[in-house]
Amino acid sequence: MSATSRTHPSPPAPWRSLFLDHISTLESPEFVFATLQHSSPASKDPAPYVPRLRYCIYRGMWSNLPKNKHNTAEQNPRVYESDMPTFTTDVRMEKVGQLFASSAGKAGREEQIKGSGGGGPCEAVWWIKDRGTQWRFKGTAFVIARDIEGGDGQQESSGVRTVKSEIGGSMRVVPGQEGKEENWSWARELTAHFGNCSPGMRGTWRNPPPGTKVEGEPDQEHQLGQKVTDLNDPIARENFRVVVIRPDEVEQLDISDPSTARRFKYTLNETAPGGKGEWTKEELWP
Repeated sequence: MSATSRTHPSPPAPWRSLFLDHISTLESPEFVFATLQHSSPASKDPAPYVPRLRYCIYRGMWSNLPKNKHNTAEQNPRVYESDMPTFTTDVRMEKVGQLFASSAGKAGREEQIKGSGGGGPCEAVWWIKDRGTQWRFKGTAFVIARDIEGGDGQQESSGVRTVKSEIGGSMRVVPGQEGKEENWSWARELTAHFGNCSPGMRGTWRNPPPGTKVEGEPDQEHQLGQKVTDLNDPIARENFRVVVIRPDEVEQLDISDPSTARRFKYTLNETAPGGKGEWTKEELWP
């Protein structure tokens, strides 16, 4: 199925290769992910939104899933590539609702949050200790769920259409793969992400609802410490989500040498001539 990519997508971002090189030095690629939460009237906070942060694990660039010999899921052919970092999460986590509620569409109904969509503002920060460099991504984040390819004549939701427009529109065809776009599937990519997680990690999507009060023993289907080997486990897959960060600004703060420290700011201009997104680069004092 075509990813609905733009006719003239952006060329590879100028920061991409260095960022991926830096990420490859991390034993575990944790990063801080920030979203916005509507402030509670009871808090008397003057701001309409308050920040919420947590650590997440980087899972590769969207459409460029890292190789994993233990992953038995069917893989998409390498038709597309992108500059959009991904991570996995549970739909029951607060961050998912925040990405929907703070989006342009202000989607907040439960049935909307259960599917694909989102698009709320976000930031993501990595600290690469061995390189003395901090990477900060600013942009929007979209959530991909199993409804991304409905099938059986099911009508696409507005959330699915948004994801395919915003994320698909930022994907580009790998040179030499032109004309093979129909061989690539959103649903296959989603399942491959699930397969790239360990059985223990997959089991976390069968945990008791995150953040709920502990009152007695959970039911048999929602227990801690489970291991899931079935790539189509109905409970785990119901809760599993891939989040894709679509950056429009990237900052590289290099303080590896204090005498030459610099901040490099990359900004995506999507109104560049020819309909192609174009990254500009500024050199700034740190």
